[in-house]
Amino acid sequence: MIFQSEYDVIVVGGGHAGAEAAAAAANLGVKTLLVTMNLQNIAQMSCNPAMGGIAKGQIVREIDALGGYSGIITDKTMIQFKMLNQSKGPAMWSPRAQSDRMRFAEEWRLTLEGIPMLDFFQDMVNSLIIENGKACGVRTAMGMSIRSKAVILTNGTFLNGLIHIGEKQFGGGRMGESAAFGITEHMIDLGFTSGRMKTGTPPRVDGRSIDYSKMIEQPGDENPSKFSYTETPKLIHQRSCWITYTNQEVHDLLREGFDRSPMFNGTIQSTGPRYCPSIEDKINRFAEKDRHQIFAEPEGWNTVEYYINGFSTSLPDDVQAKALRSVPGFENVKIFRPGYAIEYDYFAPTQLKHTLETKPVEGLYCAGQINGTTGYEEAAAQGLMAGINAALKIKEQEPLILQRNEAYIGVLIDDLITKGTEEPYRMFTSRAEYRILLRQDNADERLTLKGHAIGLASNERLKRVEEKYSKAEALRVYFEEHSIKPEEINPVIESRGGTPLKQANKMLPVIARPELKLADMIQLERVKTFVEENQYDQEELEQTEIQIKYKGYIKKEQNNADKLIRLENLKIPDHIDYHSFGSMSIEARQKLSSVRPSTVAQASRISGISPADISVLLIYMGR
Repeated sequence: MIFQSEYDVIVVGGGHAGAEAAAAAANLGVKTLLVTMNLQNIAQMSCNPAMGGIAKGQIVREIDALGGYSGIITDKTMIQFKMLNQSKGPAMWSPRAQSDRMRFAEEWRLTLEGIPMLDFFQDMVNSLIIENGKACGVRTAMGMSIRSKAVILTNGTFLNGLIHIGEKQFGGGRMGESAAFGITEHMIDLGFTSGRMKTGTPPRVDGRSIDYSKMIEQPGDENPSKFSYTETPKLIHQRSCWITYTNQEVHDLLREGFDRSPMFNGTIQSTGPRYCPSIEDKINRFAEKDRHQIFAEPEGWNTVEYYINGFSTSLPDDVQAKALRSVPGFENVKIFRPGYAIEYDYFAPTQLKHTLETKPVEGLYCAGQINGTTGYEEAAAQGLMAGINAALKIKEQEPLILQRNEAYIGVLIDDLITKGTEEPYRMFTSRAEYRILLRQDNADERLTLKGHAIGLASNERLKRVEEKYSKAEALRVYFEEHSIKPEEINPVIESRGGTPLKQANKMLPVIARPELKLADMIQLERVKTFVEENQYDQEELEQTEIQIKYKGYIKKEQNNADKLIRLENLKIPDHIDYHSFGSMSIEARQKLSSVRPSTVAQASRISGISPADISVLLIYMGR
C-alpha cells in the first residue's frame, strides 16, 4: 500500500480554496492529505495576478485574522498595493494588490510543505468512498482508494471543464491542463443537483511589445499598506499598471466575429459572471458606450508577460488579435496566448449547511467555484471555513459559523446556502447589511479571538490585537479628557473652510469635524509627545480616528438594521412594477419582476438583491 494509514481529512484540488482548506485542517492538528492533479500548480492565479479589491480585500483580511494564509502570501509576493475608495467612507476602503504570479504559487507551495500534519499526492480523484451516507475517502484515476474521516471538494473549474476559443473547443480545467472527470457523475448518483457555469480570461501579451507612451500610468500607493496583521515585509518598490481605452474601431472589429462567438451562436449556454463580462458582452450590452477601460497588468517582478484586464474574451483568436492591435498602445503587441471561456460543473450551494458540509452526505464538504462562486478571495474564504469545520467535527468540537454581522465571510456563506446562485457569485460591499461594521481595518478585532479560540490564530496574533485596540482606546480617552484652545486649531479650520471655534473645547468633538484629521491634532506638541512616548503606529492611529469620526454612522446603521429586521415580514403589494424603480439596480428589477416575492423577507433572500434595493422597496411602500 502506498498510503500507510487513514487520513482525517482529504482535500481534493490545490487551488486557493484547497490550499486554505488543507492548511487550516492540518494546522488544527488533524492528519490531512491534499490530492491535486499537478503539484506544480498549487494556488495558481488562473486569471488576473491580483488579490483583493472591493469587498474582496475585506475577505482577505478576515482570512488573515482567523489564521489563514492568503494575506501573508500576498504581502510576501505583491508588486503593487492600492487602497481603493479612499475618497469614500472607511466602510468602502478596500485593499488590492498586484502579485507576482510565479512567486505567489511558489510561496504557497513552500508554506504548505512547512506544515507537519499535511501530506501531498498527485492524482485525479474521480469518485468518493461513501459508506452509510458518510464520506469515507476517495478513489483516484490510478486506482488508489484513500480512506479518511472527511473529504473537502475544491475542484475549481476542472469538473468536466470545456474551453472555448471561437469555434474551437477542447477539454481542460484551464489552458494547458486537463479537465477532471467522474466526480460530477458520482455526485449526481448520490442525489446532488449540478449545473454549468462559465467564466473567461483575457489574452496574455509580451510587455516588450506594448507602447506605454500611449497609455496612462497607474502607480501604486505612495505609502503602501499590506493585508496581514502580522509582521509581513513592507513593500518598498512597486511596478505600475497602465490604462488605455477601446474605441469604435475596436468594437466594430470585435462585432465581425460575433457569428463565430460561442457566446452568441449558442455553443455556450451556461451563465457567466454578471460583474466581470467579456469584452464582446460589454459592447453588446452597453452599445451606447463608445469606449471601455483596458488595463495592462504586469505578471511579476521580472517576467515580460502582461495580463490584459478588461479584455476577457472567447472570440476567435484572429479576431482577438486584430481588435487588440487597434487599442492604443497595443498596435504591435505580441500575444503569448489568446483569451478563452471555460464551462464547468458546479453544485447548487443550497445543498450545504452553514459549515459547508453537504446535507445529503455527512463528512463531505464543498468549497470554492464548485459552490458557484467566482474569485480567488471567495474561494479561499470557503476553503478556510471548510477546513476549519471539517477538523472541528473530527475533534468533536462545536463548528465555527460566522454571522452576517460578524464577517463578509458570513455574508458569503449565508447568501450561498440560503439564496443559492444561478450565476457566478461575487462579493460586493452592497451585499452586506452591516458593512460599516465589517470594515477592512477592524477584521482583526472581529475575528482574531474566534481564530484563537479554535487554535488557528496564535497567541502572538491575539496579543497584537489586544494591544492595538487598547492603545486606540487610550488615545480616544486622551482626546476626551483634554481641551484645545481656538488659537491652536482655528488656522487649520479656517484654511479648510470650516467654522472656527469660539472658545476652548474638548479635543474629541473637534477631531470629529469633517474638515479635520487626526494628523492635525498630532501637530500639537503635547499630543505629538503623547503619541511618540506611547509609540503609536499608523494602524493604531487610523483605528482611533475611525472610531471617533464614524461613531454616529455606525450607530445609525445599527438602527437601520433593526428597522429592517422588524419589517421583514411586511407584505408586498402584487401590483408593483419593479421596472419603474429607476434608483434600483437593473439586476434587482429583473429578479424581483421574475420572482414576484410576496414579502420583504422573501425579497431580501433573492440572490443579488442588496440592502439598498430593499430600502428603495420600503420607501415605495411608505416605510
